[in-house]
Amino acid sequence: MNPASDRIERKILLKAPRSHVWRVLANAEAFGQWFGVALEGKRFVAGEWTQGQVTYPGYEHVLWNVLVERVEPERVFSFRWHPYAVKTDIDYSQEPTTLVKFELEDHDEGTLLKVSESGFDHIPQSRREKAFRMDSRGWEEQMNNIEEFLKSSAKAREHQQE
Repeated sequence: MNPASDRIERKILLKAPRSHVWRVLANAEAFGQWFGVALEGKRFVAGEWTQGQVTYPGYEHVLWNVLVERVEPERVFSFRWHPYAVKTDIDYSQEPTTLVKFELEDHDEGTLLKVSESGFDHIPQSRREKAFRMDSRGWEEQMNNIEEFLKSSAKAREHQQE
């Protein structure tokens, strides 16, 4: 097993209180808004599947389908999924999944968000490299998305208080 090819890790310092970061991670509707999935009326419950249509341009045909593993308030949120499962003519359900884990830590300037996705060494060889590459790029974008979402929701809160 090669740790460099089995695991993706990203981190970002978000200038927001941990409670706000947690809310946009663990609240399925808010998560869907920044992540690009239609999750209106959905909830993240440990041990249950959550599904929604991807809203990201070019991937609207994809059903986002995750098994929620851990929901530890303001600490850890994790789920399992089939990485880069975007072809509608392939049944991914028999493939192993990867584990996506979000971890929150207090930091002087806000909240440190760490995301990791592990388990790529178990993905079929024919898709492993592309799934790793696409998800690696995807997590870069998603870290920017959550940062922008938090900034715009903070501005919206300021306007409500005026």
